[in-house]
Amino acid sequence: MARMNRTVPEAIRKTVEQALRQRATKAVGAGPVIGGIDYVVKILTAMDVSTERKVLRTLEESDPELAQEIRQKMFVFEDLVLLDDRAIQRLLREVKMRDLALALKGASEGVRAKIFRNMSSRGAQALREEMEILGPQRLRVVEEAQQRIVNIVRQLEAAQQITIPRGQEEPFVS
Repeated sequence: MARMNRTVPEAIRKTVEQALRQRATKAVGAGPVIGGIDYVVKILTAMDVSTERKVLRTLEESDPELAQEIRQKMFVFEDLVLLDDRAIQRLLREVKMRDLALALKGASEGVRAKIFRNMSSRGAQALREEMEILGPQRLRVVEEAQQRIVNIVRQLEAAQQITIPRGQEEPFVS
Protein backbone atom coordinates (compact mmCIF):
# COMPACT_ATOMS: atom_id res chain seq x y z
CA MET A 1 0.00 0.00 0.00
CA ALA A 2 2.82 2.43 0.82
CA ARG A 3 4.30 2.14 -2.69
CA MET A 4 1.04 2.59 -4.53
CA ASN A 5 0.29 6.00 -5.99
CA ARG A 6 -3.40 5.85 -5.16
CA THR A 7 -5.21 3.66 -2.69
CA VAL A 8 -8.77 2.56 -2.58
CA PRO A 9 -10.35 3.62 0.75
CA GLU A 10 -12.28 0.33 0.98
CA ALA A 11 -9.06 -1.69 0.68
CA ILE A 12 -7.44 0.32 3.45
CA ARG A 13 -10.50 -0.08 5.68
CA LYS A 14 -10.52 -3.85 5.19
CA THR A 15 -6.79 -4.08 5.94
CA VAL A 16 -7.18 -2.06 9.14
CA GLU A 17 -10.22 -4.11 10.20
CA GLN A 18 -8.33 -7.34 9.61
CA ALA A 19 -5.33 -6.11 11.63
CA LEU A 20 -7.60 -5.06 14.52
CA ARG A 21 -9.46 -8.37 14.39
CA GLN A 22 -6.15 -10.26 14.62
CA ARG A 23 -4.98 -8.12 17.55
CA ALA A 24 -8.31 -8.55 19.33
CA THR A 25 -8.25 -12.32 18.88
CA LYS A 26 -4.70 -12.44 20.16
CA ALA A 27 -5.55 -10.19 23.11
CA VAL A 28 -8.58 -12.11 24.40
CA GLY A 29 -7.89 -15.51 22.92
CA ALA A 30 -9.86 -17.55 20.47
CA GLY A 31 -13.29 -18.73 21.45
CA PRO A 32 -16.88 -17.81 20.98
CA VAL A 33 -17.45 -14.24 19.90
CA ILE A 34 -19.24 -12.26 22.53
CA GLY A 35 -20.61 -8.80 21.95
CA GLY A 36 -21.38 -5.84 24.09
CA ILE A 37 -19.52 -3.07 25.82
CA ASP A 38 -17.82 -5.30 28.37
CA TYR A 39 -16.32 -7.37 25.57
CA VAL A 40 -15.04 -4.23 23.81
CA VAL A 41 -13.55 -2.99 27.09
CA LYS A 42 -11.79 -6.33 27.56
CA ILE A 43 -10.32 -6.15 24.06
CA LEU A 44 -9.21 -2.53 24.38
CA THR A 45 -7.58 -2.92 27.78
CA ALA A 46 -5.56 -5.84 26.44
CA MET A 47 -4.25 -3.76 23.53
CA ASP A 48 -1.38 -1.32 23.63
CA VAL A 49 -2.31 2.23 24.64
CA SER A 50 -1.76 3.85 21.23
CA THR A 51 -4.08 1.37 19.48
CA GLU A 52 -6.64 1.78 22.25
CA ARG A 53 -6.59 5.56 21.81
CA LYS A 54 -6.91 5.34 18.02
CA VAL A 55 -9.89 2.99 18.27
CA LEU A 56 -11.60 5.22 20.85
CA ARG A 57 -10.96 8.37 18.79
CA THR A 58 -12.46 6.73 15.72
CA LEU A 59 -15.43 5.46 17.71
CA GLU A 60 -15.91 8.89 19.25
CA GLU A 61 -16.35 10.38 15.79
CA SER A 62 -19.11 7.96 14.86
CA ASP A 63 -20.79 7.36 18.24
CA PRO A 64 -19.66 9.72 21.05
CA GLU A 65 -22.08 8.28 23.62
CA LEU A 66 -20.84 4.73 23.10
CA ALA A 67 -17.22 5.88 23.25
CA GLN A 68 -17.90 7.63 26.58
CA GLU A 69 -19.64 4.56 27.99
CA ILE A 70 -16.66 2.39 27.03
CA ARG A 71 -14.20 4.88 28.54
CA GLN A 72 -16.12 4.86 31.81
CA LYS A 73 -15.86 1.08 32.05
CA MET A 74 -12.20 0.92 31.16
CA PHE A 75 -10.85 2.23 34.46
CA VAL A 76 -12.94 2.10 37.59
CA PHE A 77 -12.22 3.35 41.09
CA GLU A 78 -11.26 -0.10 42.39
CA ASP A 79 -8.54 -0.19 39.72
CA LEU A 80 -6.57 2.32 41.80
CA VAL A 81 -4.85 -0.70 43.35
CA LEU A 82 -3.25 -1.31 39.93
CA LEU A 83 -1.48 2.06 39.90
CA ASP A 84 2.07 2.26 41.15
CA ASP A 85 2.91 4.33 44.23
CA ARG A 86 4.20 7.29 42.21
CA ALA A 87 0.94 7.47 40.28
CA ILE A 88 -1.08 7.34 43.50
CA GLN A 89 1.06 10.11 45.02
CA ARG A 90 0.60 12.22 41.87
CA LEU A 91 -3.14 11.60 42.00
CA LEU A 92 -3.34 12.60 45.66
CA ARG A 93 -1.92 16.04 44.81
CA GLU A 94 -4.90 16.65 42.51
CA VAL A 95 -7.78 15.17 44.51
CA LYS A 96 -9.86 17.17 46.97
CA MET A 97 -9.76 15.74 50.51
CA ARG A 98 -13.57 15.67 50.73
CA ASP A 99 -13.87 13.72 47.45
CA LEU A 100 -11.25 11.26 48.63
CA ALA A 101 -12.97 10.79 51.99
CA LEU A 102 -16.33 10.22 50.29
CA ALA A 103 -14.87 7.87 47.69
CA LEU A 104 -13.05 5.74 50.26
CA LYS A 105 -16.29 5.18 52.20
CA GLY A 106 -17.36 2.81 49.43
CA ALA A 107 -13.91 1.41 48.62
CA SER A 108 -12.43 -2.00 49.27
CA GLU A 109 -9.84 -2.43 52.00
CA GLY A 110 -7.20 -2.88 49.28
CA VAL A 111 -7.88 0.56 47.79
CA ARG A 112 -7.98 2.18 51.21
CA ALA A 113 -4.66 0.59 52.16
CA LYS A 114 -3.05 1.72 48.90
CA ILE A 115 -4.18 5.31 49.45
CA PHE A 116 -3.19 5.49 53.12
CA ARG A 117 0.19 3.88 52.39
CA ASN A 118 0.97 6.70 49.96
CA MET A 119 0.15 9.51 52.36
CA SER A 120 2.07 11.01 55.24
CA SER A 121 0.94 9.73 58.64
CA ARG A 122 -0.52 13.17 59.39
CA GLY A 123 -2.37 13.25 56.05
CA ALA A 124 -3.71 9.72 56.54
CA GLN A 125 -4.94 10.62 60.03
CA ALA A 126 -6.66 13.76 58.70
CA LEU A 127 -8.33 11.69 55.97
CA ARG A 128 -9.57 9.11 58.49
CA GLU A 129 -11.01 11.91 60.62
CA GLU A 130 -12.71 13.46 57.57
CA MET A 131 -14.27 10.08 56.73
CA GLU A 132 -15.55 9.76 60.28
CA ILE A 133 -16.95 13.30 60.35
CA LEU A 134 -18.83 12.70 57.08
CA GLY A 135 -20.82 9.87 58.64
CA PRO A 136 -23.08 7.66 56.51
CA GLN A 137 -23.47 8.78 52.90
CA ARG A 138 -25.79 7.86 50.06
CA LEU A 139 -24.29 5.41 47.59
CA ARG A 140 -24.91 7.87 44.75
CA VAL A 141 -22.80 10.55 46.50
CA VAL A 142 -19.96 8.09 47.08
CA GLU A 143 -20.05 6.89 43.46
CA GLU A 144 -20.00 10.48 42.18
CA ALA A 145 -16.88 11.21 44.25
CA GLN A 146 -15.27 8.02 42.95
CA GLN A 147 -16.07 9.05 39.38
CA ARG A 148 -14.48 12.47 39.90
CA ILE A 149 -11.30 10.73 41.05
CA VAL A 150 -11.38 8.34 38.09
CA ASN A 151 -11.74 11.37 35.80
CA ILE A 152 -8.63 12.89 37.36
CA VAL A 153 -6.76 9.61 36.77
CA ARG A 154 -7.79 9.73 33.11
CA GLN A 155 -6.70 13.37 32.81
CA LEU A 156 -3.31 12.58 34.34
CA GLU A 157 -2.88 9.67 31.97
CA ALA A 158 -3.87 11.79 28.97
CA ALA A 159 -1.28 14.36 30.06
CA GLN A 160 1.22 11.47 30.33
CA GLN A 161 1.85 12.23 34.00
CA ILE A 162 0.89 8.71 35.10
CA THR A 163 0.54 5.34 33.42
CA ILE A 164 -2.42 3.03 33.86
CA PRO A 165 -1.20 -0.57 33.62
CA ARG A 166 -2.95 -2.42 30.85
CA GLY A 167 -2.64 -5.73 29.02
CA GLN A 168 0.24 -5.26 26.61
CA GLU A 169 2.16 -2.18 27.60
CA GLU A 170 5.18 -0.94 25.74
CA PRO A 171 8.35 -1.88 27.61
CA PHE A 172 10.10 0.85 29.58
CA VAL A 173 13.72 1.75 28.91
CA SER A 174 16.01 2.93 31.71
